[in-house]
Amino acid sequence: RTRPDVITITDWLAPIIWEGTYNRSTLEKHYKKLNVTIGLAVFATGKFVDQYLTQFIQSAERHFMIGYHTIFYIMVDNFTKLPYIEFGPLRTYHNFDQDFHLKNMMNLKMNILGYIQHEVNFLFTMAVNQIFKKDFGVETLGSSVAQIHAWWYFKSPRDFPYERRHKSAAFIPSGQGDFYYHGAIVGGIPREVLNVIKECQKGIIQDNTNDLKSLYESHLNKYFFVNKPTKLLSPEYNWDPKFRTPSQIKHVKIAWQSERKR
Repeated sequence: RTRPDVITITDWLAPIIWEGTYNRSTLEKHYKKLNVTIGLAVFATGKFVDQYLTQFIQSAERHFMIGYHTIFYIMVDNFTKLPYIEFGPLRTYHNFDQDFHLKNMMNLKMNILGYIQHEVNFLFTMAVNQIFKKDFGVETLGSSVAQIHAWWYFKSPRDFPYERRHKSAAFIPSGQGDFYYHGAIVGGIPREVLNVIKECQKGIIQDNTNDLKSLYESHLNKYFFVNKPTKLLSPEYNWDPKFRTPSQIKHVKIAWQSERKR
């Protein structure tokens, strides 16, 4: 009722988080008692290390889960390019050497199985070409968290760029679908994040076997079409500043940075 201008709950009764739809202080009391640890995994390979990693980490240090024990998992293909970042209290980080020639999902799956699932209660995986603008707090926590894509929120589902080829593992029939989700942010408990990675990876391998080229984001949307997320983040949590900001976007939490050309 505080945000009649937007959709705040899905057909399957999962909340969609907008500014004004949650009580931060009440949530803080709950999660402080639980003494949770939150992980943030980010990939940075090749030119993305130079272009985006420093500002991503610096902005995350200022705005991501302030006041909670947080572990940053920084996955790079060249340790020598890692920027020096002075982390504050309750912040720790791990570097993982990533083979540039392996798929990012395979590396993350291995790291979740080997380390991450034993260290954190909740985990977010994020694309590096983003900048935190305002607090990204415990209102975003849930067992399975999906990010609504800012480009498609104000469009009809019939216009969504779902995979429509029947032979693809990511196929979603015309006329069906809920939201179009952005692969830039995926979260939840480690087991659920691992399930997302496994299923998307399996779908991509299946399509490759059938000589079909398909996108990770298509398989992500198929996963959440079948396995409904328990919490959705509104476009405020990943807004593209190239677009005119509509009245529904009250506070941009994260700004999406389109890839820059050298």
